[in-house]
Amino acid sequence: MIVLRDIVDESVRAVRVHKLRASLTVLGLTMGVATLIAVMTLVQGANRFVETKVANLGADVFQIARTPFTVTDFGSIMKALKHRKFDLDNVAAVAAACRHCEQVGATASSTGRVRFRDDEIADVTFYGHTAPMAAIDTRTVELGRYFTASEDQRSAQVCLIGDTIREQFFTGADPLGNILRVGAIECTVIGTLEKLGSLLGQDQDKFVILPMNTYLRLSSRRSSVTINVKAPGPAFEEARQETLMTLRAIRHVPAGAEDDFFIATKDSYISLWQSISAAFFAVFLMVSAISAIVGGIVIMNVMLVSVSERRKEIGIRRAVGATQSDIRRQFLAESLLQCLAGGAIGIFAGFLFAFAVRRLTSFPTQVETWVVIFGLAMSSAIGLFFGIYPAMRASRLDPVVALRAD
Repeated sequence: MIVLRDIVDESVRAVRVHKLRASLTVLGLTMGVATLIAVMTLVQGANRFVETKVANLGADVFQIARTPFTVTDFGSIMKALKHRKFDLDNVAAVAAACRHCEQVGATASSTGRVRFRDDEIADVTFYGHTAPMAAIDTRTVELGRYFTASEDQRSAQVCLIGDTIREQFFTGADPLGNILRVGAIECTVIGTLEKLGSLLGQDQDKFVILPMNTYLRLSSRRSSVTINVKAPGPAFEEARQETLMTLRAIRHVPAGAEDDFFIATKDSYISLWQSISAAFFAVFLMVSAISAIVGGIVIMNVMLVSVSERRKEIGIRRAVGATQSDIRRQFLAESLLQCLAGGAIGIFAGFLFAFAVRRLTSFPTQVETWVVIFGLAMSSAIGLFFGIYPAMRASRLDPVVALRAD
């Protein structure tokens, strides 16, 4: 019986002798593994980003609005648009009635243009915030300050800006104290917020935050606000129930009737995203699996060609005492060696692609150790599975017939 070390040495020698054939074998698997690794890193990175950044919600915050936060049915949106709008009186009622609520704030949003001197940015998101949002919103004020309750009450023309606005208007300069034209009003910059980056190609820093009453004056008070409630962990469910009952009472929702508003938490956003990403992942996994299977078929065909070309070599080995098991193990070792090489190159290529995507497009990627292990395990499995038939065929060659091969 040939020892394991001899099998490995002979496999390495065979690969070196037939470089072109080995390269084709490795290439077939590299493409499949690289595709799978790239998809996994992109999906994992997007999941991690969403868990920490989506909706700027903490684990102790929930939101209430008259329309659904996650759209799955156009009919439900049309129905929800008939519901009564939320206004600041509703926010005040919740703040007064909710004993377990730590902070109650409100937000509203729209889009428009922002101008500074001769420069202008289109499609900027305008946010209206009440003062308590300073403690509810998880974004951090990087420079300057948040506006006060007094400034909100008197509709002060002040604002905070995102990093995109800051970089385009005030590159290398202090933005505080400068006056921007936000829609139809002018406001003084009193703060900037930390950079969030992009999510799935969507710029998260292209916004201006205004005091709510200033925003409502800008939007002619037609906006329905979104109520934001922050409650400490142990009292989170009690606060949610108190808010629910308060809103049903002030909106005169009959007992047994469905709510005419919607509640969302961070978990609901993450759950939606995970269901979406799982669907994308399943599709890409199928595509990657097909690529890997095609690579495996290439390996099998190349190995069969190798068996045909090495009939005399196999005959000589059998003549000097090699058993069928020795021949089988040798060809399996060659297949496994080439698949591991292809898998390693595929893993590197997949990570390189994901890194390039992150650097060039700001799309989030996340490299996990288990992805590397999975890639190598898949390469090994493909090498063994698709190498079995060529190895069996080689081991069953008649030594006499094999020695007569040209």
